[in-house]
Amino acid sequence: MPATFRYIVALALCLVPGAVTGQGSAAAPPLAWWPRLPLQGSLVRLVVRPPPGASVTAVYGELAGEPLHFEPFAEGFEALGAVPFAADDSATARLVMEHADSTSDTVFALPVGRRRVPRERLRVAPEFAEPPDSLTERIRLEQELVQGVRQRAHETPRLWRVPFVRPRSSAVTSGFGVARVFNKVLRSRHWGVDFAGQLGAPVRAANRGVVALVADLYYSGSTILIDHGAGLVTGYFHLSRVLVVPGDTVDVGQLIGRVGSSGRVTRSHLHWFAAYGGITVDPLDLVRRNGPVSPVP
Repeated sequence: MPATFRYIVALALCLVPGAVTGQGSAAAPPLAWWPRLPLQGSLVRLVVRPPPGASVTAVYGELAGEPLHFEPFAEGFEALGAVPFAADDSATARLVMEHADSTSDTVFALPVGRRRVPRERLRVAPEFAEPPDSLTERIRLEQELVQGVRQRAHETPRLWRVPFVRPRSSAVTSGFGVARVFNKVLRSRHWGVDFAGQLGAPVRAANRGVVALVADLYYSGSTILIDHGAGLVTGYFHLSRVLVVPGDTVDVGQLIGRVGSSGRVTRSHLHWFAAYGGITVDPLDLVRRNGPVSPVP
């Protein structure tokens, strides 16, 4: 973990809110998180530093209903989690600490900041703005397929050991959470980040992982989902060409596909998606400097 992040975590330990409810025989564990005020739909790094002599053998728990996968490091335990876009002003974290001779169970409230996003007005073919009833079952099955990949990522151990990279070096043309108005009707939010790209431009894996899904989906077109483990999944949508198959292990920066315009789109581009289990998050959190996804030694 970079020295700058360790300094921030140490400072956060002094500032962590005192409104904590706990159960168990041990005192509430010192918990820090970064960023200090995660926005709706953000990744969060949680750090537990047990007091000296606590003899903690393991830490586990959940945040906003999703499992946390704590890993030990020299000064304690840390895990990646996420807060939902729909969170109001807080998200609940539950931590269980296994001691040599006891177990402590503590509940924390993490503050959540409002994400302020603009609206985008787009024109698409009528069948994409409002799909016909005949496609309802297809869309439902595709959503279940994607959701299954997201939940199974909790069963995969963490596969990355180096920082994440952007799948393209081009400009971001649409941000996360933007309200999407299709053909003058507000229908959805933009659950990802769009990168500019001409048809056929390269698309690269954001980090090491296993290709969990390759499919032609109604909304996202030719799609790749990569399971990075520890609950984290990234997706690459609207491709013109796919260069991997399910089960492939890909490395950070590996060429996996080509930019396209398949699915519900108005032009060629790459839509980059990220999720922690069932929580969709801003994928740029993966690559922010001093962000929550810092490599764990």
